[in-house]
Amino acid sequence: MRTLVVTAVAAERDAVCAALDAGDGTDGHRPEVLPGGYALHRAPAGSPAPDVLAAGVGPAAAAAGTATALTAAALAGAPYDLVVSAGIGGGFSPAAAPLGSVVVADAIVAADLGAETPDGFVPVTELGFGTVAHLPDPALVAAVAAATGGATGPVVTVSTVTGSAARAAELAERHPGVLVEAMEGFGVAEAAAAHDLPVLEIRTVSNAVGPRDRAAWRIGPALAALTGAFRTFPGALAGTPAAATPSGAPAAPPHTPRRTP
Repeated sequence: MRTLVVTAVAAERDAVCAALDAGDGTDGHRPEVLPGGYALHRAPAGSPAPDVLAAGVGPAAAAAGTATALTAAALAGAPYDLVVSAGIGGGFSPAAAPLGSVVVADAIVAADLGAETPDGFVPVTELGFGTVAHLPDPALVAAVAAATGGATGPVVTVSTVTGSAARAAELAERHPGVLVEAMEGFGVAEAAAAHDLPVLEIRTVSNAVGPRDRAAWRIGPALAALTGAFRTFPGALAGTPAAATPSGAPAAPPHTPRRTP
């Protein structure tokens, strides 16, 4: 399964690439410049490791970079089979998603795509437009979670990182069972859906969602956990049939975002 992994920043990209580290300080990936100046780190030919792209922060940058890489691959006659959004993120539940743990999304949800009304937030779907959730293939989610020892649950995509307990509580209320907040998954999933490709989101927890306390962040351990997760990733895919359901396939998720009064 030919895979493209999309991260936000170079530190996350390097953590993913380090999973291919041969022990000599090199990871084997080769930088390649794509249209628009995106630097794709391509895995060695014949390797089961994924290609990795740092596309930028936020859902718009993630969608643009992912779409560029997918289009370039398709035009070159070597399309990808799977797209993965990966990186670190904030955890909602210390019990279910403690610092340094791995989470594999079973729903990739746009948390703030909609409208504020006198009755509360209304997701864009209730306004009659688009989608707010992509559902990864359950077999892929289960295989990757088992290989990484990760938890599974919804991961929400935001454009503004949560910085208060009230906002964290609002998101948890609106998205039952949510485990992680990040900024790129939904953008990656939108680009994957446009190319009719399955998508996954893999996050490692660096901090708790809520009041910003940089002293409590554990970015180094979260990046190390990301490397560890991707060391198991090729093996997880090897025993999994290619996903038949694209990321944008309609479904009725159990985590449908709901209106909050």
